[in-house]
Amino acid sequence: MRILAQSGTAPRLGSGVMRVVVGAGLMVAGVIGAFALAPDSTLEPLSTERIVRDLAPPAIDVAGPDESYWSEEEVRRGDTLGSVLARLGVDDAAALTFLRSEAGARSLHALRPGRLLRALTDGQGRLVSLRAVSGGEVLSVARAQSDGADFVLRTEQPPEILGLELRGNEIRSSLFSAADAVGVPDAVTSQLADIFGGDIDFHHDLRPGDRFTVVYQMRRIDGEPASAGKIVATEFVNKGRAYRAFLWRGPDGTEGYYDDTGRSVRKAFLRSPVGLTRITSGFSFGRFQPFLQAWRAHKGVDFAAPTGTPVRAAGAGRVIVAGVQTGYGNVVMLQHGARYTTVYAHLSAFGPGIKPGAHVPQGEIICYVGQTGWATGPHLHYEFRVDNLQVNPLTVALPDGQPIPVSERAAYAAQVAPLAEELGLSRGIVLAGGE
Repeated sequence: MRILAQSGTAPRLGSGVMRVVVGAGLMVAGVIGAFALAPDSTLEPLSTERIVRDLAPPAIDVAGPDESYWSEEEVRRGDTLGSVLARLGVDDAAALTFLRSEAGARSLHALRPGRLLRALTDGQGRLVSLRAVSGGEVLSVARAQSDGADFVLRTEQPPEILGLELRGNEIRSSLFSAADAVGVPDAVTSQLADIFGGDIDFHHDLRPGDRFTVVYQMRRIDGEPASAGKIVATEFVNKGRAYRAFLWRGPDGTEGYYDDTGRSVRKAFLRSPVGLTRITSGFSFGRFQPFLQAWRAHKGVDFAAPTGTPVRAAGAGRVIVAGVQTGYGNVVMLQHGARYTTVYAHLSAFGPGIKPGAHVPQGEIICYVGQTGWATGPHLHYEFRVDNLQVNPLTVALPDGQPIPVSERAAYAAQVAPLAEELGLSRGIVLAGGE
């Protein structure tokens, strides 16, 4: 792809830009996400329609010897700096010599597929200016004089521009492969699973035909994506039922996700206190305990994860235990009101400030996965207790969080209305040329 623009400043995105990438029925080969479909699922054929329209080609003036144009190229797999510059129309031996010899230009040779390079060239193919984002900075190479062979290299700290991205897809194999197919960052996909984790069991409940739509913040530097921010609106359709969530920041600065009516989407507790992982042992009244080599009840759930994986507080509460107990090894116990207790065992370390009496909000990192106590491998043993009796944390009915206060409902409704329209927009859009 080549983009030409009249010389001036390098093209960049303005604030408030909404980018839309939506796919439907896209199959991703060779990609397996952490959240897979249930084994009894079947794939239904999708009906597709191809629409072809003839478009008149745009009139593009050929650059004269004294005119210059910006061109943009995306780095492809196997590219060298020279091959990218050739596609940018650069035919300049002096520029190539400078870029090869200048120490400060070495980052330009570390070509990552998907990276963008922009070049300003004159009608003879001489390089006037070259721009690329590197490590959060913009690196620019400019000709010192229009008719000279000397170049100047500079680095800039341009402001980050915060915009919104709208993306969505239909799930065919897993949540993460469907998200990858339309370019949703893994951090955003993890947020999506976290937001709806109280209503949807992403380990077992996904079905072919489920779909998601997500509007999230994206920070850009010189037009290139720098880092994904928070989800501001999302919809997930699971087994034909639609779940929606919108980000709301209250007057006191607290944030939360709520549905169209202002009811809290997040439950008072998370289904899983760890992120992308798998269950190695479920809740059972009779299980062979590998450490003791005996049959015992297993009144919790084991999540396999590497040592050092962060563990979050399933709900807001007070630390009642942070120490060592036989069997549990390093263990944290949280008290949530009068009835609920959560237990996190076999830990490698405790989070900062985690000690008896400390108060923690939901989602705060309180400890890290380990292999202490009666554990044959690194994992988290997690228990959910109601009135001091262990129950299955994956199936127990979780209490709802607090809704938006009545005094804030009108402002919330006004904010949600345009976002709800954006979510509805994605349902009729198909990403052409998807994998």
